[in-house]
Amino acid sequence: MDVLIISYTAPIISLSMNFSSQELGIVFSSGVLGMAIGALILAPLADKIGRRKIILISIIIISLSVIITALSSSLYEVVILRFLSGLGIGSMLATTVSMVSEYTPSKSKEFWISFILAGYPIGAILAGFLSNFILVSYNWQSVFLVFGLISSLFIPIVYFLLPESILFLKNNNQNSLQKINSILKSLNHSKIKVLPNKSKIKKSIPLSNLFSQKFIYLTIKLWTAFFFSFMCLYFLISWIPKLVSDFGLSMELGIYSGVVFNIGAFFGILTQGFFSSLFGLRKTIFAFLILTALLMLNMNFFLGSNIILIVFGVLGFFVQGGFVGLYSLAARIYPTEFRNTGIGWSIGAGRLGAVIGPLAAGFLLSLGLGISENFKIFAIPAIISSFFTLKIYLRN
Repeated sequence: MDVLIISYTAPIISLSMNFSSQELGIVFSSGVLGMAIGALILAPLADKIGRRKIILISIIIISLSVIITALSSSLYEVVILRFLSGLGIGSMLATTVSMVSEYTPSKSKEFWISFILAGYPIGAILAGFLSNFILVSYNWQSVFLVFGLISSLFIPIVYFLLPESILFLKNNNQNSLQKINSILKSLNHSKIKVLPNKSKIKKSIPLSNLFSQKFIYLTIKLWTAFFFSFMCLYFLISWIPKLVSDFGLSMELGIYSGVVFNIGAFFGILTQGFFSSLFGLRKTIFAFLILTALLMLNMNFFLGSNIILIVFGVLGFFVQGGFVGLYSLAARIYPTEFRNTGIGWSIGAGRLGAVIGPLAAGFLLSLGLGISENFKIFAIPAIISSFFTLKIYLRN
């Protein structure tokens, strides 16, 4: 919800503050930049101070920045606050994946990571309906105030109810036996008398571990897969409403296309998690991304058709399902000692693709390239991502 709040309020904010298109682009980019830096810098701190603390810090940052945005009166204030909210969101994504990975059984890990990340499209759908409902009777400031207050409700929930990762406590706290037993008791597990042996991972800089002899090739392949999947996904997210209107359909249908895309994404994410548990993570991601590419390559058959919204729903099903699978893959690759760093930097590398994709599409459209040609071009990143995913061989 907090990611997309700016998209739904942008037209009104632009009129209210007299933003130009270029200035509005800066506002959009500041949030994406914040998410990238949050994943690169803030999320890795969880490997040092704990998952729970970073999740709590992230929620506080998000809540405060979104609420204070309602008080902003200039471009600079909006840009800074969107950057700060992105900072919290970027770290939140990586840290929740680590936490879920460490608390779920190995056999069904992919499903539960996907289940948690399915909250993203749900938030996207709710954000659209809720913001439209508020804007009918109130102003754009009210939207930010309501969304920020909703986020702040989770501060006490996390503080009082969310436990720390047991694996983190085991490897980073000499006096953690009592804390671990308290968590085990709350989960109806038996207490332990002594701590298990610590992992033999060397206490070096977490980032350097990603490029150690054991992990360097896995890291490069994972970053490449993330980069190209982000490029394809953000091309679709950014341009689908505009492309729908270019088909000759109404702007209202353009907005609904985004909702249908995210509904498809929700079911695709859950389905991917289920299939990954049955058939393997790499093969499932590969299949989802290849099917994404095939659909995009044949998009010209659906242009102007009455079923175009359904096609976008199917597209959201496959592309988001495959994309979210990469989070599970990252959680599988890296051990607890630097898992947050591994996931965070993978997301950060991918965000470069998120920036390049929409910009490249705008450039290609300005050259007069047709809509179907753009879909065909951006099917290529999906294919590249799928093949790099298939080349990642898990060791744990």
